[in-house]
Amino acid sequence: MSQTIVITGANRGIGLAMARCWAQRGDRVIAACRQPSQALADLGVEIVDGVDVSRRDGVTNLEAALGNTPVDVLYNNAGIMLSETLDHMDLEQIEEQFQINTLGPLRVTLALLDNLKSGSKVGLMTSRMGSIADNGSGGKYGYRISKAGLNAAGKSLAIDLYDRGIAVAILHPGWVKTDMTGNSGHLTTDEAAAGLVQRMDELTLENSGTFWHSDGSVLPW
Repeated sequence: MSQTIVITGANRGIGLAMARCWAQRGDRVIAACRQPSQALADLGVEIVDGVDVSRRDGVTNLEAALGNTPVDVLYNNAGIMLSETLDHMDLEQIEEQFQINTLGPLRVTLALLDNLKSGSKVGLMTSRMGSIADNGSGGKYGYRISKAGLNAAGKSLAIDLYDRGIAVAILHPGWVKTDMTGNSGHLTTDEAAAGLVQRMDELTLENSGTFWHSDGSVLPW
């Protein structure tokens, strides 16, 4: 059965690949982004541009475009990764990542809460770099802080949305060849997208709130 999918940050990278994956199997995809790319336009999906998850007023376009449309899957993909070290710290840069990576998904989910119903699913694109137990290299303060915060928010959302019948997945895509990683990595965007879509397909209220790798393995907090 066709689903209505809303995905943020869909103009490139993993978000674009996920939008393509869902569209190719016949789902209705509503792709949100700040500026659409030609690659996204070529998919033939519905595009809502002018969406900036870093600001509260940045998601009004998406709210208006959806209206009362029921959403089966909301996937919060938009995010950035910058770099800080102890010797080269930039607190404003850390705050920017927190606004986009942590508060952004929360803003979007809260804004579209009335569009979600019993049986709906929410996906949060996080990273294993947000795992405290898995941090063996330090650095990347803003990215680590913002993704650890998102993990905490995702766990609380899973608990608070349980009685509404809405499940939440906290997902690490793997080390993927994208602009964010300088095109290094083990996975292509299509490979990562396939795993992430499968995780969303397998998401239930029983496993809601789990921190997964796109390959299905459970990651440490």
